[in-house]
Amino acid sequence: MEYTFNIPLWVSVPFVIMLLAIAVGPLIAGKWWDKNKNKLLVSLVLSSPVVIYMLANGLSANLVNTVVHDYVPFIILLGSLFIITGGIHVSGDIKATPRNNTLFLGLGYMLAAVMGTTGAAMLLIRPVIATNQERKHTTHTILFFIAAIANCGGLLTALGDPPLFMLYLRGAEFSWFFTLFPEWAFTGVLLLSIYYFVDKYYYKKEEWTDLAEDSIHQEPIRVTGNINFLFLAGVVFAVAFINKGNIPLMGQNNAPVWIEFLREIVLMALAAMSLYYTKSGVRKKNNFSWTPITEVACLFLGIFVTMAPALIWLAGNAAHFGITEPRQFLYASGFLSSFLDNTPTAVAFYDLARGLVAGGLPSVSSGSLIAGVPEILLRAICVGSVFFGSMTYIGNGPNFMVKSIAEESGIKMPGFFAYMFKFSLIVLLPIYIVVQLIFI
Repeated sequence: MEYTFNIPLWVSVPFVIMLLAIAVGPLIAGKWWDKNKNKLLVSLVLSSPVVIYMLANGLSANLVNTVVHDYVPFIILLGSLFIITGGIHVSGDIKATPRNNTLFLGLGYMLAAVMGTTGAAMLLIRPVIATNQERKHTTHTILFFIAAIANCGGLLTALGDPPLFMLYLRGAEFSWFFTLFPEWAFTGVLLLSIYYFVDKYYYKKEEWTDLAEDSIHQEPIRVTGNINFLFLAGVVFAVAFINKGNIPLMGQNNAPVWIEFLREIVLMALAAMSLYYTKSGVRKKNNFSWTPITEVACLFLGIFVTMAPALIWLAGNAAHFGITEPRQFLYASGFLSSFLDNTPTAVAFYDLARGLVAGGLPSVSSGSLIAGVPEILLRAICVGSVFFGSMTYIGNGPNFMVKSIAEESGIKMPGFFAYMFKFSLIVLLPIYIVVQLIFI
């Protein structure tokens, strides 16, 4: 994409308002904001002035690229993962010991890298709740579930978390994300180890009658809708191998539409097969509905359109921010990912890094480049945007969904600020600081 660097900053105001609406909308206008048609209305209203400005100033190519080559693939990937994982149902009630709970969270941590944080979280949250239903002290399990499965577990692949997929679309090879294994594994081991000892502490505080009840009411773990694992493997294959690197024709200007969007066509076909071959009863058990993915589509339409001029401005003014070191990229992208959605945050800092390279800044112009930016800066952006999405309920989409399901099941969850002061600031932030000191 070619950038016009003299775009005024005020054109980015709708983007800021869009992000603020997502952050505070559920808090100040919950019932109104719950309706997806209202989210779409906000997206269209805020996008309109941006569209008019970009069309009037010869930036139509940037706008088309944002919608056609960013938004459409993004929604199709999330939609296919949502549909396919929604066809897999896990049931059962094993003994809720610290060991079993830790193994459950460990399994989810690994699954998040393959099926995405949203898919893994929605697949496992109800079985985790069912397993622990006889115990009184369960809030901590949901908090660690949010951190491990709904966020950190997604770091390992381009499918794991939306920010990584957006960086994949910008040129980072699918296999490159495997190089984040040290950060992924170290954080996982640390998180799960801490959780084990915390759960062991609370397990000793449980009434013996509740533990006896838990021992009596057990049901083997069962998985239905297994055919969807085949479709899930198809998604991994499509994202890993159907790209411009392996099929150069996909990147040519005169490529047929079916070649240019071959990956998206395959993903839609896999989602359609999942809908056709999965028994309706399986989706009913999962309480499957189209509301969550519709919500994502409505909100991210506004995010992607309003974000376009902000990214152009960032790329052209990168040298003025003073953010040049890897640790600065990690904490800056992490801070914004905590309070804004981590997907646009990751894209914004990627463009900031591109702007620094274009400006020839010595501290970032040497070393190997990945997708046009220094590899160490890309690592910092990935770790910051994915890990810090767990610092608040609004940092990543699955966080609020997990909280809502837990509360519907009678689990008392901390409020917005209590979550930070009682959990993320004292448990998660020290872990992320250690990760930065060791790896970045």
